[in-house]
Amino acid sequence: MTTYKFYGNETCGSVKPLPGAPSWLTSPLALYDALSDGLWRKETCAPRLQDRWTSDNPTWGQCSITAFIVQDLFGGSVYGIPREGGTFHCYNVIGSARFDLTSEQFGEEAALLVYDDQYPQTREVHFSKTEKKARYEVLKKLVLEYAHS
Repeated sequence: MTTYKFYGNETCGSVKPLPGAPSWLTSPLALYDALSDGLWRKETCAPRLQDRWTSDNPTWGQCSITAFIVQDLFGGSVYGIPREGGTFHCYNVIGSARFDLTSEQFGEEAALLVYDDQYPQTREVHFSKTEKKARYEVLKKLVLEYAHS
């Protein structure tokens, strides 16, 4: 049995996918498992963070594209936590479930993140960066083609 350490893992297991999602996708936990099974990669990491990406910390630099893929597959909203330099760390809210599949990238600092749903995030803003939209498309293709074994 997998031990999940990301923020909100206790509540997101009850979230069900939208119609048309891959048959193996039973909850955000199954998506996390697939992403951890090699779908998160250096090429899907934010370019400014790629030099620090490792397979030991696959969630590094993957937050916004992951959060929007979660929204595609499960619905809900994407919110951000303000970070240094004017950026936002993205997470998901679906019904009463609030979770962050990429919170582990912060290590012990993750305990300091404030999930207060004050900063809604939009695709228009995030995907105005061509490289981010391209990374999202690569990761989404990998998710949709994933053959759960």
